Amino acid sequence: MNLSVKDAARLLNVSEKTIYRWIKQEVVPAYRVHEQYRFNRVELLEWATSRRMGVTAELLDEPGSDAAPLTLLSDALEAGGIFYRVEGDSREQVLTEVAQHLRLPDEVDRGHLQQVLIARERIASTAIGNGIAIPHPRNPALLHLTKSTVTLCFLEQPVDFKALDGQPVRLLLTVIAPTLRSHLHLLSQLGFVLKNPYFKKILSEEGSREEILAALRQAEAELEASRP
Repeated sequence: MNLSVKDAARLLNVSEKTIYRWIKQEVVPAYRVHEQYRFNRVELLEWATSRRMGVTAELLDEPGSDAAPLTLLSDALEAGGIFYRVEGDSREQVLTEVAQHLRLPDEVDRGHLQQVLIARERIASTAIGNGIAIPHPRNPALLHLTKSTVTLCFLEQPVDFKALDGQPVRLLLTVIAPTLRSHLHLLSQLGFVLKNPYFKKILSEEGSREEILAALRQAEAELEASRP
């Protein structure tokens, strides 16, 4: 909880008045500490991502991290894989199946990861609306990994993930990253590409692996071209 209202306003490109209004409406994750409001950097980005909000590059910076190159979202998805007709009647069952599909080193305890993903959902749903959820561990460093992956799973049947819009989830993009910096980067990139009409269309049609990766790379190129 190291961010002030002023920090949050700057990082989200809004006024402090807007931040206070969101706090009053109880829509933004904030904490009262010694009569002042404080924000958690990861929770703030996740909240902004779930609402397709733009954020400043500063929000992606992990204090004390090095400047190692960040993984492209398309490379992370190619590494993590795309799977179809993943089964499960509840979010716990779905996350158990997802954990078995993740491409991870043999030494990773999948049972532990499954429990971590389920525990994260019980704190707050990772469903971002429109039938999409972005499961991820609350603390990326716990898994001691060296490679970022995003795994896309299309579900056999829609499942209730307690999304704010009430829609059941039909696809999951599971983010596994070795550092907080890379975790924040991938979440931010997902927030941007999920606005892309063509990429959204391919996802809604459950396109082939080749079609999805091509559409994602196109969305990434358009995002890069739009930057000053």
